[in-house]
Amino acid sequence: MPVADVAAAAGLSKYPALAAYLEQTEAVEQRHAVAGPAVPPRPASPPRVPRTRAMGTVAAHGLRVLLGHTEDERGSAGARPTRSAQPQPHPRSDRLSEPAPRIRTQPQPQAQLRPQPQVRPQPQPHPRTPSPATPASPLRIPPAHLRAGLLAGAVAVTGLWAVQVHPSARLDALFATGAHLTGLLAGYGVLVMLFLMARVPAVEHGVGADRLARWHAWGGRWVLSLCVGHTVLALCGYAVHRGTDLLTAGAELLGYPALAAATLGTGLLIAVGVTSARAVRRRVTHETWRALHLLTYLAAALAFAHQLAGPEIAGSKFAAWTWTLLHTTVAALLVWYRLVVPVRQALRHALRVTEVRREGPDVVSVLIQGAGLDELRAEPGQFFRWRFLQRRLWRTALPFSLSAPVREDTLRITVKAAGNHTRRMRRLRPGTRVLATGPFGALTAHRRTRRKVLLLAGGVGITPMRALFETLPGGPGDLTLLYRANNAAQLVLRDELEAIAADRQAALHYLLGPSDASFDPLAPQALRNLVPDLAEHDVYLCGPPRMAEAATAALIRAGVPEQHIHAENFTF
Repeated sequence: MPVADVAAAAGLSKYPALAAYLEQTEAVEQRHAVAGPAVPPRPASPPRVPRTRAMGTVAAHGLRVLLGHTEDERGSAGARPTRSAQPQPHPRSDRLSEPAPRIRTQPQPQAQLRPQPQVRPQPQPHPRTPSPATPASPLRIPPAHLRAGLLAGAVAVTGLWAVQVHPSARLDALFATGAHLTGLLAGYGVLVMLFLMARVPAVEHGVGADRLARWHAWGGRWVLSLCVGHTVLALCGYAVHRGTDLLTAGAELLGYPALAAATLGTGLLIAVGVTSARAVRRRVTHETWRALHLLTYLAAALAFAHQLAGPEIAGSKFAAWTWTLLHTTVAALLVWYRLVVPVRQALRHALRVTEVRREGPDVVSVLIQGAGLDELRAEPGQFFRWRFLQRRLWRTALPFSLSAPVREDTLRITVKAAGNHTRRMRRLRPGTRVLATGPFGALTAHRRTRRKVLLLAGGVGITPMRALFETLPGGPGDLTLLYRANNAAQLVLRDELEAIAADRQAALHYLLGPSDASFDPLAPQALRNLVPDLAEHDVYLCGPPRMAEAATAALIRAGVPEQHIHAENFTF
């Protein structure tokens, strides 16, 4: 409704100033209505009874009361007829219930005015890629456990003899009783010697090939002594029992097939023992010595046939079965690890020489490549027995340590020319097929018991030390390498050693000078000067036998406990 009509209806036409004010207000509102509201309109609300009309009526009535008008005055002033007796609401009253368009109110938190925070999708956890399975640590039998087991076997054999012995003071019975005991122990000793040389990985990795070789040499002397003692006692007992001389008794005994076989086996063992003596060994070629050593298998078989006829074994089914099982087990181990495994490795890995690299005077590195070398589980510090299928080399398996960790299916050995075979290795041609058995040796990280480690190498014994120097875990200052050589020209792999020392912040010292010099770099005080806390170190030692013996004695005098000195003789 126009303002003029509202003013007339309210009886305000008699007040021109007020009517002009209302008209001016309406004009301003119309201009804002054309321009649009200053703020977005509110969402439509549900239909409801408007309160603005009632408020407009009340406002108009209030104005009349304030100005002193009555209902009669409003009626007499009627400028125009109305539809009803009720006063019409003022359009202005409808706008009073809403904010004025010119006033910008604080916007309410509505979805269309305030941007909602963007909901970022939660990152989905990436599927965990399974890491490659870490190969299980190889089984190792500690030396103490192996010694205890072998000693327990000897006690059991002695018990087998004791439960069947018949005490007697007769001379022939005493000779026979001694012959039976020495015969059983000799047979058991032959089994032990074959087992030690069967190359069983658990034994090789736990005890060490060099220690096994020493045990084998030491035990071989006892076995030969027992065999000779058994022969003499049996001959004497038979001669006393028959009342005849030794020659006649011996001739009669050889008439028994089992005794003849045992005599032949004993002779073969004696021949092997004689050729293994140090004085004879130096004059016999490796091929001849090895061929004679293979006769040990024949001697063991002949002795086994003789033992089955003996009273201690033949008199008890349990003893016979147990004795047969022991021989069968050792025979199976020998066939498997000395024949089947080498052939399988040769077919699986297909090793070939890829490069022969000169490292120094009479020293070369041979790089050998193959397939699936990680299956060998070779550890730094270990060695293989290598057979190069080239003329004048294929008949001999040579033991050489790895001079670097296995990398990209490549093995590396570093060899010094010290004999006919090692000199021929300098002329190896790339592509030469290689048969390798192993790995062997226990000079590995599993022997470590202390945080600090001293590596002590002499001559070409640096090869396993170089691999350990690179791979042994340790922080700055934990590793020290002492390298003994006659002069600087004999230092092998020097550039690699210095690069490893710089990268790992490890100490590296060269101990140069002739062995007969007045100053001994391996003297206890000299070692303590180089390594002040020497007694707190684990020591890994590898070098020529004389150097290793002198260094071991010096280390013990310098305060290093013997159980923390780990040595391996690479020239056994």
